[in-house]
Amino acid sequence: MTIRVLLADDQALLRATFRILIDTCEGMEVVAEAADGAEAIALAAEHRPDLVLMDIRMPGTDGLAATTAICADPALSGTRVLILTTFEVDEYVAQALRAGASGFLGKDVTAEALLAGIRTVASGESLLSPLATRTLITRFLATPAQGAPLTAPDRLGALTAREREIMAMAAAGRSNDEIAEKLYVSPLTVRTHVHRAMTKLDARDRAQLVVMAYQTGLVQAPPPPGPEF
Repeated sequence: MTIRVLLADDQALLRATFRILIDTCEGMEVVAEAADGAEAIALAAEHRPDLVLMDIRMPGTDGLAATTAICADPALSGTRVLILTTFEVDEYVAQALRAGASGFLGKDVTAEALLAGIRTVASGESLLSPLATRTLITRFLATPAQGAPLTAPDRLGALTAREREIMAMAAAGRSNDEIAEKLYVSPLTVRTHVHRAMTKLDARDRAQLVVMAYQTGLVQAPPPPGPEF
């Protein structure tokens, strides 16, 4: 199957570069380009791509608002959003993850990493490195945005004890392999529990599962480090 990609970035040169890279990769194609968030929303509704490669900072309707609109549209439930950002640790990225984005990449990403990231997110997985989870996620997602509702803790009642345990470990930044080693099970077993938890909680992907782990209080952000002497 061909992964259909929508590019959303206000820099025409960057879009052209990404288009060449994606269109020359077997199994991928760019179906449309947007120069701002409003155009991205309209083109996503028109083309229903598998993935939107979304810049956060764009004039007018920015990438955050566009991500929120796309992820909230039931007709686009099969569309994933992959954020492009200049800064790896950024509150706007955290807001995009809250809104339903499946992960993020820096704009200085290598060609190989970009294509691998597109494949990962299009397959339904999230693109959250352990480092990103331990820094950005714990720094921003553990604290709800002002006025934003928290996920009710009782929603976790649908999960088994093992599913809650694995969800908490994923939220702490552990990979499937690390969780498997810790629990003496196979990575496939971990993956199965993660997907069952996602299904029960109606989470789009692993990224949203991590957000829910913090917002329900299943896990707590670690305290800030004390002063060094």
